Amino acid sequence: MQQYETVIILTPLLSEDAAKEVIAKFSGILTANGAEIIQEDNWGLRKLAYPIQKKSTGYYHLTEYKAPGELINKLEIELKRDERVVRFLTIALDKHAVAYNEKKRSGAFNKKPATKTEEA
Repeated sequence: MQQYETVIILTPLLSEDAAKEVIAKFSGILTANGAEIIQEDNWGLRKLAYPIQKKSTGYYHLTEYKAPGELINKLEIELKRDERVVRFLTIALDKHAVAYNEKKRSGAFNKKPATKTEEA
């Protein structure tokens, strides 16, 4: 099974609960078809780089998962059919991206470097 990342941008007209419901729907599609969700990260309401459908903000959500390749087509068809989804992007991760994500999850990038104290 290949490892993937999908970023979904939802319309800002949704409430927080409605946005969570949409995300739960797509997570359910993944798990029902044999995918293993590794991590979900809700980025919340953010400004878009450029207006899409006359909207300047959107709810961002990132999902990292392992899935068979056939499932990606099913997921993307469902994403295209849902009018609450403004944009989405699915990326197949290579071994370097997988290693980077594992380090990021373990908190390796958030650690402060140890300061050396000079002894006289």
